[in-house]
Amino acid sequence: MDDLFDLKNKVVIVTGASRGLGKVIAVGLAQKGAKVVLSDVLDCSDTANEIKNIEGETLSVKTDVSNQDEVGKMVDKTLDKYGRIDILVNNAGILKDGKAEEFSIKDWKSVLDINLTGQFYCAKEVGKQMIKQKNGRIINISSIAGLKGYAGSVPYSASKGGVILLTKTLASEWGEYNINVNAVCPGVFATDMTEDYLESEEFVQNIKDNVPLGRYANPEELVGTIVYLSSKSSDYVTGHSLVIDGGWTASL
Repeated sequence: MDDLFDLKNKVVIVTGASRGLGKVIAVGLAQKGAKVVLSDVLDCSDTANEIKNIEGETLSVKTDVSNQDEVGKMVDKTLDKYGRIDILVNNAGILKDGKAEEFSIKDWKSVLDINLTGQFYCAKEVGKQMIKQKNGRIINISSIAGLKGYAGSVPYSASKGGVILLTKTLASEWGEYNINVNAVCPGVFATDMTEDYLESEEFVQNIKDNVPLGRYANPEELVGTIVYLSSKSSDYVTGHSLVIDGGWTASL
């Protein structure tokens, strides 16, 4: 049964791969044998070094996912080196806080441009190649904030909700090409994005009180889900949004 999760020689692009969930996901996929293309506006050398330390193969491409031209160049560089793209993990994202009535249009646009439009650009450009191959996996990182309103950051919730419907629509359109498109909706994971929140005793206590498992998650706890959706073990899964939140959204 181990071969169901084998990703040997699969070509994977992970966006937002310099740190946080993206870094852990990239290293985890490399451990399963994938050739991982690291994409970020930030330096990915730490992630690349971790992959090289486990004798994995990797390529770093600096990319602003909100810029369609840069996304196109990322895809071209991947194809120039590897000739195909098997998996896209659409992970790049940002979070900005603020009351809805005070939120600036500039900040609204920056969140939507990266979290939603950026995922569309990446899926679109990678999807063109996957259609030619008649095969591929796209995994869009959404959030439980896309399932329920997250007070204090209206564009984040709006963008993550949009990702879920983007996922379903692409799954509907591209199923005929044997392209599986799924979303993952994490709860609270200990990353750079949540660092300030997790320093708040009140926030951590809220998690203990409302998450059935009584804790927040470590980034490594998402890797198995990504491997599953990347591998042939999920061949008949598409258009799905998989919630990884310790049971938070399951409780009243």
